[in-house]
Amino acid sequence: MKYLVLCYKKCSTCKKALKFLDDAHIEYELRDIKDDRPNSDELESWQKLAKVDIDRFFNTHGTLYKELGLKDKLKGLSYAEKLDLLKTDGMLVKRPLLIGKDRVLVGFNPKEWENL
Repeated sequence: MKYLVLCYKKCSTCKKALKFLDDAHIEYELRDIKDDRPNSDELESWQKLAKVDIDRFFNTHGTLYKELGLKDKLKGLSYAEKLDLLKTDGMLVKRPLLIGKDRVLVGFNPKEWENL
């Protein structure tokens, strides 16, 4: 199975995730999350496959997240508003995203990724 991996090339966590995939000889297609940001339909589909709350898709450690004061603002936003916000800038999205036919992993957690 070939996975789609959304990464940012300067992200150290993304580099670790790609090394993990390479070392495990797992095939993937790379997509730059900044240049080719996800749209609402993708995000909604991936969120359902990941079986996590949409808030998990936010890059809470990112500069843009902090600049926009999203820690406090997210609580008052609807699901649709959160999707709209995530699609505006790939840097708001937690990375890496690993997308498979029947699963999505948000962020890099080696223990979760070992089951690939």
